[in-house]
Amino acid sequence: MRIWNWVFAALIGIVFMLGACSQGGSNKGDELFNEGKYKEAISAYNSFLASKPKNVKALYNRGRSYEELGEFKNAEKDFLAALDQDSKNIQVLLSLSNIYQKQKNHSSALLYADYAVEIPGAPAMAYFMKGRALHQIGNTQEALREYSAAIKMDKDFGQAYYYRGMLKIATDKKKSGCEDISLAIRLNVAIAQEASDKYCK
Repeated sequence: MRIWNWVFAALIGIVFMLGACSQGGSNKGDELFNEGKYKEAISAYNSFLASKPKNVKALYNRGRSYEELGEFKNAEKDFLAALDQDSKNIQVLLSLSNIYQKQKNHSSALLYADYAVEIPGAPAMAYFMKGRALHQIGNTQEALREYSAAIKMDKDFGQAYYYRGMLKIATDKKKSGCEDISLAIRLNVAIAQEASDKYCK
């Protein structure tokens, strides 16, 4: 759905860079990425990684650049290489889940989201993304549970209310679903108003 790309973009905007790399070549790549110059950013990361091929931050950030260009296979390769160096990096796990979600590979999206939630201190977004993957493959009860877990961790997680509400409406729980949609509207999830107009009048 339209909101999905916005959700993950918002997350990436907050936590992108996994902490800035201190070396100049990687910093240049970071600057270019933030300017939307993804091809140039990739070139900068290539130069940096030529001498430091196992640098997790640079691998991840180059992968994000590929993702922005729609080059998901290259993004996947970099994310997996980063994960080889840091197997408990939640941001890398969520990025893998996200690119698989974008490609409608929901079983792989679920796998990496599940890895993320197993790590102590996993953020609400990890539970939300696990819920999205479960939702897509039709495991409605488990999806509801994961959306609820995300909301329990973050009471202002508007997108989680929206998706939980839509899932409730789809499973004949209209009243409860519309309550979630109403909360999503209050939390400024724009698409929730369309859902309210369509299902909750």
